[in-house]
Amino acid sequence: MSEQLITAPGQVSQTDTPVSVVGTPDGSRPGWSIGLDVGGTKVLGVVLDPSGAVRHQVRAATVRGIDGVVGGVVDAVHDLADLAGVAVEDLAGIGIGLPGVVDPRDGTVEHAVNLGIVERVALGALVAAQLGAQLPVQVENDLNMAALGAAHVITEPVADLAFLALGTGVAAGLLLDGRLRRGATGAAGEIGHLTLIVDGLPCKCGQAGCVEQYASGTAIDVAWPGPHSRPAPLELFDAAAAGDARAIEVRDQFAWAVASAVRILVLTCDVQHVVIGGGVSGVGAPLLDAVRGVLAAEAQASPFLASMGLAMRVSLAPAGSPVGAIGAALAGRLAREGAI
Repeated sequence: MSEQLITAPGQVSQTDTPVSVVGTPDGSRPGWSIGLDVGGTKVLGVVLDPSGAVRHQVRAATVRGIDGVVGGVVDAVHDLADLAGVAVEDLAGIGIGLPGVVDPRDGTVEHAVNLGIVERVALGALVAAQLGAQLPVQVENDLNMAALGAAHVITEPVADLAFLALGTGVAAGLLLDGRLRRGATGAAGEIGHLTLIVDGLPCKCGQAGCVEQYASGTAIDVAWPGPHSRPAPLELFDAAAAGDARAIEVRDQFAWAVASAVRILVLTCDVQHVVIGGGVSGVGAPLLDAVRGVLAAEAQASPFLASMGLAMRVSLAPAGSPVGAIGAALAGRLAREGAI
């Protein structure tokens, strides 16, 4: 079930509190923490050592329903603790990131429809009870966890960052002044439902012309229909690079929409970095180049936008880096320290 992730020690961001790496007299090692990124198809978990480096990684299929989710998380925690040689009760904390409406204050989640969880349930308490250990289990929205993780692995310490997820929909996790910004009702970062085009495409939220109707993986599926032998975003960008006129049109529209999301995040929160993640980010450098190209062109027409340096604030989440699980592990540690 488990696999080791070989990686260089992670960068410690401004959200981290230094943790001693010296063992205690009883042999425990303070600062080890575990994070789980629970999605609709898989549970991805990592264990961080006291320096913040990923030491081991496990992956398993998601079992829908509250019992399945709790069981999958508990199994992953035991697997990771065994791999690290750390007793569960000696962990600095555990974090769980998942989609849905999450209340981090009491560890409850509801409307996580992709996980088969609709009614409000105390996920954090259920996990803690099954583990039988007195340690914090921090539950957060998955994008908030990804923002923490992205800030941790980025090449320079950063306190203001947005993690822009381009997947089925569009939304962002926000890290401002080194702390997560959740908002009054937990809806901070839901930029996918801002109107981008007046009287545009209808959205399931009940509005029209929303950002996610143009900047999501679903938007590409609609504008560049299959059949596809590979993910539609990859085929679209390859076809555009090969000179297909229709593909170029769709790609450019998509890049403009993503650039608009970046502009919204910078102009509302003035984040230092916008890290693009989610399934569409698998396109890689061609996506980043296209988005930066739009932002650079807009800057040429606007001295104000030029002064913001938008194109240079955008980057891609490191390929293969489990930023959601890393952020969850950090959140578990920070919860014990009262810093989240």
